[in-house]
Amino acid sequence: MKRRIAGALAALFALVVPLFAAAQPAQAATGFHVSNGRILEGNGNDFVMRGVSHAHTWYPTHLSSLADIKALGANTVRVVLSTGTQWTRNDATDVTGVINQCKANRLICVLEAHDTTGYGEQSAAISLSQAADYWVGLKSVLAGQENYVIVNIGNEPYGNTNTSGWTADTIGAIQKIRNAGINNMLMVDAPNWGQDWSFTMRDNAKTVFAADTQANTVFSIHMYGVFDTAAEVSDYLNHFVSAKLPIVVGEFGNQHTDGNPDEDAIMSNAASLNIGYMGWSWSGNSSDVAYLDMVTNFDPTQLTTWGQRIFNGANGIKSSAKEATVYGGSATGGTTAGTTAGTTSGTTAGTTSGTTSGTTSGTTSGTTGGAGGACTATYTPNSWGNGFTADVTVKATKAVSSWKVTWTFGGDQKVTGAWNANVTQSGSSVTATNVSYNGSIAAGGSTSFGFQGTYSGTNGTPVLSCTGS
Repeated sequence: MKRRIAGALAALFALVVPLFAAAQPAQAATGFHVSNGRILEGNGNDFVMRGVSHAHTWYPTHLSSLADIKALGANTVRVVLSTGTQWTRNDATDVTGVINQCKANRLICVLEAHDTTGYGEQSAAISLSQAADYWVGLKSVLAGQENYVIVNIGNEPYGNTNTSGWTADTIGAIQKIRNAGINNMLMVDAPNWGQDWSFTMRDNAKTVFAADTQANTVFSIHMYGVFDTAAEVSDYLNHFVSAKLPIVVGEFGNQHTDGNPDEDAIMSNAASLNIGYMGWSWSGNSSDVAYLDMVTNFDPTQLTTWGQRIFNGANGIKSSAKEATVYGGSATGGTTAGTTAGTTSGTTAGTTSGTTSGTTSGTTSGTTGGAGGACTATYTPNSWGNGFTADVTVKATKAVSSWKVTWTFGGDQKVTGAWNANVTQSGSSVTATNVSYNGSIAAGGSTSFGFQGTYSGTNGTPVLSCTGS
């Protein structure tokens, strides 16, 4: 979705063309990955996105909206970022803060570069290759976040002009990102301002998917006025599902200047096909498309008609979203809504590019105890400014039904929020114990938890002790 709507789209869909041939390349090794046309978490559980877009790059002071989005039931948030070409660059420090807030609020984070919108028709838009350069510059921020972060390379990367270039440009961007060593799941938007009325993405998706050396690219269709009948919605989505190519509805609304989208058909087809959707957008749309705001003035107590529909209506987010199991959600159960961390992320908006996310280091404690040396723990911190997060992996050397990790901070670090563990602090001493769903670990298996904190001075890596029984 563009902040300002471009000219009217061209004609509606042409006649249906033959289905794709099925494509079954190998899946990516870690984190979110594609298998048999489905989006899976790193642990192999199916994941269906139910979320909304949040215009972070234009409203950097409203990052607390992620907690509100979660509280209404979402399991995913698509975060608008800028490479710095059209709007203030979201640099490594800022993006780190966004990821941390997604994790603190138990949301899967889809990060998108918005400056590509309408390339070839919008004079200020950048190419997909330039967007790929932006992601390569964020490699240190994305590394280690494969279980939590999906990279949407560029928003609506072509207008209605010369869309034949979309295939080669998309392949080039994917390969540039992979060659840089970035392993996150990638998402690519369709041309035609995201709506693919020319079927360019649909007819070339198999080729694009095969070009990803990790076979880990998801296709995103934006459904506005082009998709104003149930037949058009169903035909398009079923092409991908039948071809076993991963598809999500990356944007859609209940009204639009180019026609009236059939949001009921979009949501019901997503439910029946078990595929993801992300509505546009939380709040802050320009006046000409203000009807796309889900809440008024970023206030979650003021749901608009669109907000009520997408969150609380039939096949809506509240009734259909399931929290990612990486946060402890059930593979078959409903959402766990409203979990938030105790502090804000400490993002810095409007800063110049080129900074890194801070020092990131990790150590395996090598210390075992209890139950005959039942477990070890690995601590990986990620620091920025006066804030930090840490991911801790607990590995069982023999089967355990519960575990405890302890350590002593060497500085003035303070834990402010945690996920996937009960974490308490007394002075500089910290104790983390399992929660109900991750205490049992098979011999050689592992689980993980994380926390957010603050510090001043230095943020050294502590020595961990792990006990299990």
